[in-house]
Amino acid sequence: MASIRLQDLRRRLYVKAKADKDWRFWGLYVHVAKPETLRDAYDLAKRNNGAPGIDGVTFEAIEVAGVDAFLAQLRDELVARTYRPLRNRRVEIPKDDGKKIRVLGIPAIRDRVVQGALKLILEPIFEAGFHDGSYGYRPKRKAHDALARVTKAILGGKMQVIDLDLAAYFDTVRHDLLVGKVARRVQDAEILHLLTLMLKASGKRGVPQGGVISPLLSNISRTRFGRSTRFSGAGVSTFASATRTGISRRWTRMSTPSW
Repeated sequence: MASIRLQDLRRRLYVKAKADKDWRFWGLYVHVAKPETLRDAYDLAKRNNGAPGIDGVTFEAIEVAGVDAFLAQLRDELVARTYRPLRNRRVEIPKDDGKKIRVLGIPAIRDRVVQGALKLILEPIFEAGFHDGSYGYRPKRKAHDALARVTKAILGGKMQVIDLDLAAYFDTVRHDLLVGKVARRVQDAEILHLLTLMLKASGKRGVPQGGVISPLLSNISRTRFGRSTRFSGAGVSTFASATRTGISRRWTRMSTPSW
């Protein structure tokens, strides 16, 4: 659970973002590098556990050496602007009964902590603007909520369903467009630079499936898709890369989004 001061900051960021949709936030980087933010990010990463990254460092090794020293080192690098994320460790796992391969990018624990700290600060800003019918990778929302929304639309007379799925979505996100979308709400060069470093660690394109901040970034990237999918009287429900849209028999065109 986030510290009281961090909870208050996140609440204030959300309220401001909700009240003023054109406001661009600045002075955020200092909050990413604060000890309490890094500590909360570490606790969240440890709770999720997971395998080590490319450096082979485990949570057990960090605990033995001392968490305070580990976090102090990260903070020093962030404050001195010398922090550089390591390459993600690539792990291939089969899907569709072994017919296809999904590639995961596993960040080192140190980088998971920094990603988590950045997510803690950015998340409330962008949560305020996400479509109400979006459920994937969002706090206090789950797949069953998305299904309930579709069911409600059907019971309301929207008997036709359009089923959309964005193929290889995590792998195809363009970094320049994503950073540009973040910059529409964040006027902080250090935040944008840190985000760019994280994206480059995953390659020239896409966000790693396995990164702490990747779900938030994917939702930011596809926000325009949710807004450009316009139907007359539609009940749009999205979860991750899938979209279910209940519509009446008379509906308007769906515009094609640009990533």
